[in-house]
Amino acid sequence: MPAGDAVSERDVDWQLVERVQRGDKAAFGLLVTKYQRKIMRLLSRLIRDAGEVEDVAQEAFVRAYRALPGFRGESAFYTWLYRIAINTAKNHLVAAGRRPATVDTESDSAERYDGAESLRDVATPDALLLSKEVGEAVNRAIDRLPEDLRRAIVLREIDGLSYEEISTALNCPIGTVRSRIFRAREAIAAELKPLLDSTGGRRW
Repeated sequence: MPAGDAVSERDVDWQLVERVQRGDKAAFGLLVTKYQRKIMRLLSRLIRDAGEVEDVAQEAFVRAYRALPGFRGESAFYTWLYRIAINTAKNHLVAAGRRPATVDTESDSAERYDGAESLRDVATPDALLLSKEVGEAVNRAIDRLPEDLRRAIVLREIDGLSYEEISTALNCPIGTVRSRIFRAREAIAAELKPLLDSTGGRRW
């Protein structure tokens, strides 16, 4: 188990992984239950059709299950699973001759960003009635980012990963991760500025 005095989420995941590696299929079902919704949200940013998202998510979990005997806990389980899901989605899109689709703005945009501190900062008391509009603007801004910036900001602000975990997931130095996130935030701030200026909201 990874070092640490307290039992962390990563420790719990590692315990489940060890059970799967010993042949406990039910333990993998617990991991699927825990991360299925997050993986579906991730894939929905790359694939427009909901049915395809479900198929790709299922394929990603199958690939993860088959690869799990080789997982040694060098990174968090979700970081490892994220990379499998992204690669599965890319393979799916290449096979279909398509590029990743933009995300339609839905009424559940707040749920997509429930882990993003920066979006909560935007929702000042004066702007609460416009929270949906702000969420939609964030969606649009993220969708317009280049893929490398989009993936970095989603991992940081939506999935809540550390810079170290993002570095592992994206196979790039931490300095590059910080640069991408900074540039993404600048682009999103520019998109939101007219709206926030009109409501007295803060810059991201």
